[in-house]
Amino acid sequence: MEQTLVYDGTRAGFFTAIFEIYERKVAEATILKAANYSKGLFDEPRFVITDELKAKRVMEGFKRKSPKGILSMLIKVLHSELDDAEKVVIEVIRKAFKEPRGLRMDYRNDAILRMKQINKMMGREIHRMHAFVRFQKTIDDIYAATISPDFDVIPFIGDHFEKRYADQQWLIYDTKRDYGLFYDGESMQTVTLNNANWVSSHQISDSILAEDEQMFQKAWTGYFHATCIQERKNMRLHLQHVPHRYWKYLPEKTKIN
Repeated sequence: MEQTLVYDGTRAGFFTAIFEIYERKVAEATILKAANYSKGLFDEPRFVITDELKAKRVMEGFKRKSPKGILSMLIKVLHSELDDAEKVVIEVIRKAFKEPRGLRMDYRNDAILRMKQINKMMGREIHRMHAFVRFQKTIDDIYAATISPDFDVIPFIGDHFEKRYADQQWLIYDTKRDYGLFYDGESMQTVTLNNANWVSSHQISDSILAEDEQMFQKAWTGYFHATCIQERKNMRLHLQHVPHRYWKYLPEKTKIN
């Protein structure tokens, strides 16, 4: 009988569930986030209590049985939030522990191929966040940006912005998942905002923008539209480079002069 394990949605919670599968010698298992789980009529789920030590043992064991970098790929799969994410990770881990010589990157295997495909999608979204995130200066002298990406990429974009804006305080907030990254000039941490007035329609509210930021946005929007040559517009090409779903991050696309 298949066992359903329900975890808290964290990385450590998932790998704790993997530990319990092997500890209890569960032959068939499904791992689901608590937020995605709905009890069936005959379900007897096991609710996993996150254990950092157990999770670390699984991750370290997998690293010994797989090529370098594959654990990072699995973690990106989990953060994709796709319906088959947990299933793919379970299958790849089972394959790694089953093979005497460890995991081989054989793309004829469905799980390994799917892991590669999801990582490609995650990589594309991370790259676009690097390109399209736009900071706005707030009255607190913090450069803030809101995002709502297709995947949960917050854990993978911080290093890029920390290196690029090391001398500034900044905040990148995922309004879709209600958490973000705050850099205070020295260290970076994960934060959740309690001020509902801080964002409006998933964007930074004009009421908290610095006065010079509003002036700059108005000037930039005017410049953008003034220099646009209507006769040379190629929307098909433009949308290839700047997909419509990212326009909400760009002041020149959202602000009306």
